[in-house]
Amino acid sequence: MAQQLQITAARVDPALLDLPWEVPLEEWPADVLAALPRGLSRHVVRFVKLSGRVIAVKEIGEKVAHHEYDQLRALNRLETPAVEPLAVITGRSAPDGEPLNSALITEHLQYSLPYRALFSQYMRPETADRLIDALAVLLVRLHLTGFYWGDVSLSNTLFRRDAGAFAAYLVDAETGELHPDLTRGQRAYDVDLARTNIIGELMDLQAGEVLDEDVDVIEVGNQIVERYESLWAELTREESFEAGERWRVTERINRLNALGYDVGELTITTDIEGTTVSIQPKVVDAGHFHRQMMRLTGLDVQENQARRMLNDLDSYRAVHDRQNDDLTMVAHDWLAEVFEPTVRAVPRELRRKLEPAEIFHEVLEHRWFISQQQQRDVPMAEAVHSYTENVLRHRPDERAFLHHGGIADDPNDF
Repeated sequence: MAQQLQITAARVDPALLDLPWEVPLEEWPADVLAALPRGLSRHVVRFVKLSGRVIAVKEIGEKVAHHEYDQLRALNRLETPAVEPLAVITGRSAPDGEPLNSALITEHLQYSLPYRALFSQYMRPETADRLIDALAVLLVRLHLTGFYWGDVSLSNTLFRRDAGAFAAYLVDAETGELHPDLTRGQRAYDVDLARTNIIGELMDLQAGEVLDEDVDVIEVGNQIVERYESLWAELTREESFEAGERWRVTERINRLNALGYDVGELTITTDIEGTTVSIQPKVVDAGHFHRQMMRLTGLDVQENQARRMLNDLDSYRAVHDRQNDDLTMVAHDWLAEVFEPTVRAVPRELRRKLEPAEIFHEVLEHRWFISQQQQRDVPMAEAVHSYTENVLRHRPDERAFLHHGGIADDPNDF
């Protein structure tokens, strides 16, 4: 009995039809699979090579597959950090006519790693703190858009390096729901579930001797609540002050910008006597520094990377006495004279290990470190050579990180 495949997609890649949809996903041949690190999942998930790129395929029920596809598309339209949905495959059946589950296909997020792979590489307690920070920012961003996750965990998140920190991306949206606004109860449930799941996941790492047993996993789990609540309050709370202290409006906007958020509009009210002013900002999507870097240079980078690059651009302006020049022109020259030569100076075979913006950030960090160590201003060319030979050459390839002994080969999430 021939299967009658149905493909739901905005753009269909004809190569999808060449994949063995009549075979259960867990039995797909090795020649179509890509060996990438995977996290834990309730479903069978595989990374697959397709048309010179990598996609993630998850076997799941038809109704849930379409729901998750729609939720991920909505999140992508809202420019919220999440994997990009490509298609839903339904109508699958084995040669004997046995029905097979539908499949959700998403784009593999380059340079991203699941939390287990990160701990397998570094095994440092502070890694947990940085992942919690990234997850808290992601959760706040989702809630600001009205997205209720319903299954918050490290396992359902992918992490990319972002100038020494991490940026988090939603992977699994099976239980997610997009609303005009979330209730306090919906937000609280997501945060409490995140705390519970994080504690359990870190306990699993300790049991597997991947995380130091001295790490207080309960305290780490509690941090997601603290970080989330403090960030949410800064972004949404109403603030009152005396009418003569209007400079505090600018101060509040600057604090929000420093967190990477723009202010779409302000609601300002005064009391009857006009002596007290209250403001409540309407915060738009995160990405203040990202958008500025994109506008000035065309570089599509992470938020902290953009912040670091803009700082270097400011230094370039000062050194060359160009504070009064058009910023766009200065940025163009900085790109041609500083950023691009620095990245090109790294041997071609090593560049794929990290994103170009992350390489640039790490070169700046390394240059500062050896300059401090040697008590002299180390030239950029010397810093690049030192970084390449002493740091980057010994780093794993995070663009296509293959399985190693410390990484579990479990059924996984993508």
